[in-house]
Amino acid sequence: MHRYQKNSLRGLLGALLLSISALAPAAEFRDILVEREDGLYSMRSVVFFNVEPEYLYRVLTDFDLFKKFTSAIVESNNVEADENGRPQFFARMEGCVLVWCKSFVRNGYLELNPIAEIIAISDPARSDFEISRERWQLIPEGDGTVMIYEFQMVPAFWVPPIIGPFYIKRALSSGGVDAVDRIEALAIGKKNHQLALGKVSQE
Repeated sequence: MHRYQKNSLRGLLGALLLSISALAPAAEFRDILVEREDGLYSMRSVVFFNVEPEYLYRVLTDFDLFKKFTSAIVESNNVEADENGRPQFFARMEGCVLVWCKSFVRNGYLELNPIAEIIAISDPARSDFEISRERWQLIPEGDGTVMIYEFQMVPAFWVPPIIGPFYIKRALSSGGVDAVDRIEALAIGKKNHQLALGKVSQE
């Protein structure tokens, strides 16, 4: 098969698989809890995704994609490994509470258990957080995945009293709900791309 024909077939298959995936049920929130205690914000959510763990894992370890999850992240990327061989990441976020706006960064490293667990830990010396730790657990269920997400954060910047904590808790909750469908779409996109490449290679 000529290269032009292969490229055309790849595009056609990709479009077909994307249209089929659009018919799949959206990600299902099973639980979400956001709390604040003594300055520590914590969040835990349980979500079912209609895609296998390996594709979610690819998305969640690619920090270049994180800015597509939520508008709060304006810049994000993977950084080469540190002296201990741990993959590193960078993210810059922006947020506003009424007329008070803030830009803040996270620099840190990843601890990986491939396809099953991802832990992102920020370095407080290079971040705007005293504590910032995320954990994703990916558990196969049927043809999909249950993701358990846990997040702990202590800001190193001033937060407006009374109204500030309320807005942060609301942003964590609503941002998590908004992000899951985008994460699932990106994961399904990676799966469909792989399937399309496999079908073309067989021609």
